[in-house]
Amino acid sequence: MHVPFFLFLCFLFCAQPIGEAADKIFLNCAAPPPETSDTDGRKWTTDIGSKFFAGYSTTSPAATQDPSVPAVPYMTARISRSPFTYTFPLAPGRKFLRLHFHAASYGAMNASDARFSVSTESFTLLSNFSVVETTQGLNYNVVVKEYSLNVENQNLSLTFTPSFSSSSYPHAFAFINGIELLSMPDLYSSSSSSMIMLVGPNTPFTVDNTTALENIYRLNVGGNVIPPSRDTGLFRSWGDDSLLIYGAAKGVAVLADPDVKIEYPGTLSSSVAPLDVYKTSRSMGPDFHVNVNFNLTWILEVDSGFYYLVRLHFCEGSDEITKVNQRVFDIFLNNQTAMEGADVIAWGKEFGLGHTNGVPLHKDFVVFVSNSTGEQQRDLWLSLHPNVSSKPQYYDAILNGIEVFKINDTRGSLAGFNHVPLPKQDLDLIDPSSARARPHGKSPRNGIIVVVGCVTLVIVLMIIGLFGFVALGRRRRRRHGSEGPSSGWLPLSLYGKSHSAVSAKTNITGSYASSLPSNLCRHFSFAEIKAATNNFDEALILGVGGFGKVYKGEIDGGIVKVAIKRGNPLSEQGVNEFQTEIEMLSKLRHRHLVSLIGYCDENTEMILVYDYMGYGTLREHLCRTQKPPLPWKQRLEICIGAARGLHYLHTGAKHTIIHRDVKTTNILLDEKWVAKVSDFGLSKTGPTLDNTHVSTVVKGSFGYLDPEYFRRQQLTHKSDVYSFGVVLFEVLCARPALNPTLAKEQVSLAEWVPHCYQKGILDHIVDPFLKGKIAQECFNKFAETAIKCLVDQGIERPPMGDVLWNLEFALQLQESAELNGIGIG
Repeated sequence: MHVPFFLFLCFLFCAQPIGEAADKIFLNCAAPPPETSDTDGRKWTTDIGSKFFAGYSTTSPAATQDPSVPAVPYMTARISRSPFTYTFPLAPGRKFLRLHFHAASYGAMNASDARFSVSTESFTLLSNFSVVETTQGLNYNVVVKEYSLNVENQNLSLTFTPSFSSSSYPHAFAFINGIELLSMPDLYSSSSSSMIMLVGPNTPFTVDNTTALENIYRLNVGGNVIPPSRDTGLFRSWGDDSLLIYGAAKGVAVLADPDVKIEYPGTLSSSVAPLDVYKTSRSMGPDFHVNVNFNLTWILEVDSGFYYLVRLHFCEGSDEITKVNQRVFDIFLNNQTAMEGADVIAWGKEFGLGHTNGVPLHKDFVVFVSNSTGEQQRDLWLSLHPNVSSKPQYYDAILNGIEVFKINDTRGSLAGFNHVPLPKQDLDLIDPSSARARPHGKSPRNGIIVVVGCVTLVIVLMIIGLFGFVALGRRRRRRHGSEGPSSGWLPLSLYGKSHSAVSAKTNITGSYASSLPSNLCRHFSFAEIKAATNNFDEALILGVGGFGKVYKGEIDGGIVKVAIKRGNPLSEQGVNEFQTEIEMLSKLRHRHLVSLIGYCDENTEMILVYDYMGYGTLREHLCRTQKPPLPWKQRLEICIGAARGLHYLHTGAKHTIIHRDVKTTNILLDEKWVAKVSDFGLSKTGPTLDNTHVSTVVKGSFGYLDPEYFRRQQLTHKSDVYSFGVVLFEVLCARPALNPTLAKEQVSLAEWVPHCYQKGILDHIVDPFLKGKIAQECFNKFAETAIKCLVDQGIERPPMGDVLWNLEFALQLQESAELNGIGIG
């Protein structure tokens, strides 16, 4: 029986395409059956009654449900005060193991008491691990620990052991929310043909089947976040590198020229990295006088006392760089030379593909991070600098991707230290979708770097002068994710209009320096915009707003559809709003916020380029339209999506952001009817912890304007809540916020609705299409929620998180009642 089974396993492996996993196990621990899918398309099964599990434990849902935390696999957990083990029968070979944790309380057990170790037969993965300290120290809601392990005996056992042996933690328990196991190609082992060198001694370092790795960073350099669903079947997350760059010298993000065909060479598996990694890159910029005087540097915080495998991904995507010695640079790790004379074209030439650019490549290095100073975490510096001695055509450097893996120590341990939680006033909340996508390990992953500062250090840095100022700028940047010019010495204007981030061309085309740095997002030339809109063809106009006309367009050879907003020079919404929109949206990424692709500011133009929203504005589907009316459930889902976007602005960004112009024309719908909040030209950063409001000139749209803000000129996030209340009733009643053709008392929806609610006749003004289609309990909850948003005193209005929760509850009430066909009239 054993021989046929072994042959079957061999067949199973041979039959799998590259990048497809032979073993695919997704356990949603303690979840009720049947299987459930997450947003990345993975299907998770419960471990209840599973043959994988052994030991005593209990199951429990999370005590609280934060709307920002995905339900799968984070809302249930297996918990225990004694050790428990999962044993997985697996085919031999390398596996990705991912452990998912959500820092919540479960049952009667407090989240802060969760402290435990995780081990396999050969390795210690975690020791005295605290999920709460890790998530608080890194500013994540959830954390994912990813490992690469080799399985030899067709079994992998995972043992979770509470830290009960320590008197310091008498109530310690262990828990797990989700476990992933996937077969993977042997991507990281060294070989005789590709020996990995130890930086410094420059001696060979062996990574083989006896080595365990923990992923610490995986970055799509110069590009956007790549979610697990866009990976090569291995469900890896590739994050944004921009907030890990030292100082203001961020270089320029570059998109590969569309004429350059990116093709994997025969020796490189497509599983190494998705094509999206090689389609974007970061270079130093167009001015060689600047480039020879600075290093393009990333600062990566890691645990001290370990060796790290650093994999750098390269691909020349420029149609101008095709020859050897055009772009040559040096690579440094921790101020030691890792490689001199790196020439991506020369590397690509070795494969004999007939072309030298468009060839994805990677180079591996190992570096040791000493713990000689006693620090638990230290900085790993990665720097690129032009190789002047080779006299290349362009004094520049390029990088497409970064991966950093911790290597197990001589005891077989990968366990590091828990992060010290920051004081509450220093915590910056982040995009929950990013928190889910890239929290592999204890180091900052989703673009946010958080470092514990102390008053004494700040005082010392202030005293020691210019060097201290630069160092302080660096630590402030690492702590708060600052992107401002104060975080480095190099003027941002050097990365202005003299270079287009669309291509890798390094010639200087003009002397005018834009005040908008192209590293924020993609910079389009005016010629590109004209081509995208067929020279601003009036037939392509999608709409006209206060800023100007919006055109439908196509970029990147017609592959990508976009919406292009061209500013009207006579518009009252001028340069400030233009710059605010770019700066806000370039730093915000969320499923329910519209994505800014880039901008153009040539020839005094103010042009913004966004993702194309297939179904336009919410207003277009509510009133004065020939489009079919939306079903009630779909309206509810759109409101929930918009509320999630606003909730993120208020609580999920680094600072509270107040939109200040919430209305149905600023809620857009993509081709899947997903709602996205747009138009950030009037947005303001919210008050600090020491203040309750921002004093500012009143701006917004009549009909949606918070009366308290209008009277007192004091802006708070509750002003957005008021405007959103108007949106909710606009959705319910399918009439505009202001209708001058109606009787005086009915002109303003925000004034008429509360009157009808108090009189008990609110159902009389509901959209006739919805009559009899809204469950009474759902109607009551929706109306009650919207009315609370319109309370005159801002302090009495609910926060957006409560509004979101109530709308989700209203949707549940509707769904549960639909089987009975209950309506409101």
